[in-house]
Amino acid sequence: MDKGGTYFWIIYLIIFVLIIAGMWKCFEKAGKPGWAAIIPIYNVIVLLEIVGKPLWWVVLFLIPIVNFIAYIIVSMDFAVCFGKSKGWGFGMLVILPFVGYPMLGFTDAKFTGPGK
Repeated sequence: MDKGGTYFWIIYLIIFVLIIAGMWKCFEKAGKPGWAAIIPIYNVIVLLEIVGKPLWWVVLFLIPIVNFIAYIIVSMDFAVCFGKSKGWGFGMLVILPFVGYPMLGFTDAKFTGPGK
């Protein structure tokens, strides 16, 4: 493997770890188990619980294109649950999730609950 490919995978791993660590801390702040952040599908269920969406929204995450729109909505609501704006949530998902989740998880952002 060439050095360019190695650097790519190292950077990818760092970004992945930052997102997971940030989600883990956010889940704990919301009173949910942090380990739920690493379990596929279950992490979506916990995310929906945190933002106050019904469980049937899991189905929306399985439909192409609709899943992206649903995740934007959930991300914006997630940011609001931590006292941030919906714009923060949009940026957290689309632009820099490896910055947004750790900033919510590792700073003094407080979980206030859905819609507060």
